[in-house]
Amino acid sequence: MTLPPKPGSRPDRVSLAGYLRRFRADILSAQPARLYRAKMAEFRTPFFRSYLVNQPDLVRLVLQERPGDFPKSDRVQAGLAPLLGESVFVTNGATWERQRRLIDPAFDGGRLRDTFPAMVDAASAAVARLRPGLREIEAVTSHAAADVIFRTLFSLPIEDGVARTVFDAFRAYQRGQPLLNLGAFVGGPGWMPRFHGRRTRATAREIRTLIEALTRKRAAEIARGTAPDDLATKIMTARDPETGDGFDASEMVDQVAIFFLAGHETSASALAWALYLLALFPDVQDRVAAEAAGLPDRPTMGDMGRLTFTRDVFRETLRLYPPVPMMVREAKRPERFRDRRIARGSQIVISPWHLHRHERLWERPDAFDPDRFATPNGRACLREAFIPFSAGPRVCTGAGFAMIEGPLLLAMLVRGYRFARVAGCDPVPVAHLTVRAKQGIWLEISPRRS
Repeated sequence: MTLPPKPGSRPDRVSLAGYLRRFRADILSAQPARLYRAKMAEFRTPFFRSYLVNQPDLVRLVLQERPGDFPKSDRVQAGLAPLLGESVFVTNGATWERQRRLIDPAFDGGRLRDTFPAMVDAASAAVARLRPGLREIEAVTSHAAADVIFRTLFSLPIEDGVARTVFDAFRAYQRGQPLLNLGAFVGGPGWMPRFHGRRTRATAREIRTLIEALTRKRAAEIARGTAPDDLATKIMTARDPETGDGFDASEMVDQVAIFFLAGHETSASALAWALYLLALFPDVQDRVAAEAAGLPDRPTMGDMGRLTFTRDVFRETLRLYPPVPMMVREAKRPERFRDRRIARGSQIVISPWHLHRHERLWERPDAFDPDRFATPNGRACLREAFIPFSAGPRVCTGAGFAMIEGPLLLAMLVRGYRFARVAGCDPVPVAHLTVRAKQGIWLEISPRRS
């Protein structure tokens, strides 16, 4: 079961001007084909030096063993600051540690059980909204994932006026914002732009203004004792066990912005690609539908154990189309990787996009095979070369949330509908804030007959 050609297959040699031109258009297609078999690669220009690391032990060193020596690059923070401010996604050091102490308890196993009914409500609403015919599926999954995050975070369905306005503004923002623009990825002189222009900044301000109104309203409800027991209330009332302090109003806007990014944008991307893959491989889709048919009309958290194959389909989708395809860290001191000197300040790029398809690590890396995780190689790579949520102390705090939400939405959508490929209309992945399709993902949808 082989997929259409992946991007990032350009010739290994290209001029600097050609590389910069490709990078500006799309970071994925700019990368040479050799990166799918290289253990490490160096990018050297008159302005910068960056190293892409594909060797599992070096990835583990950077993300898990010595993360303090490789903090998130402040160049990435500069690119995302208009929307995310000083959120947990971009901060480092003591600020990040404090933020994680406040946020992590809201996403532990017991708390996820509390949010599960809201996920089911959003999934049921997505099935009810869907109509047969030719549909652009990213719009469908964005709507569904936004509904999940608003119901779990603020107890608001997407039909709420403010929720819908935030959703529309965020879709406009993500379509105009690359995952990493050239300035963020490579560093370089001060004149190099860190993010797109006036329109992007204006959209970010609009989103933050709307989120600020939601957080002010929730703060007033908390003060009156009328706030619902959802994720926003849990986080806004959390107290740092070391200091006794919580988030102030400005900090809470930053955190809600990243919850919406991480809880909506990444989930929408993964779900859309999962439905595309199932449309390409109807036999796999039928196995998911058969498994989903065993769910009750209103599943409980305990029913998720029935979705073992659906979970592996979602996991295989995260391997092939990781929502965040690249992460950038900065070396805080001189290093030596594979007998190569790494200067202080160098950018260390870890790419799930390349690691997950690495020809030296995975068997048939470009094949869609959800059963691979039952094989010795698949299990080994799952431990060593599968990082859709990052790894180590900075692993995504919502990873458990996503691995419940994704299979649930996938199962309930496929239980109700059949998704078919549109001939001659296969999507081309590009990196915006997450991996999306250049012209969308178009599928033919029909009701599933028993």
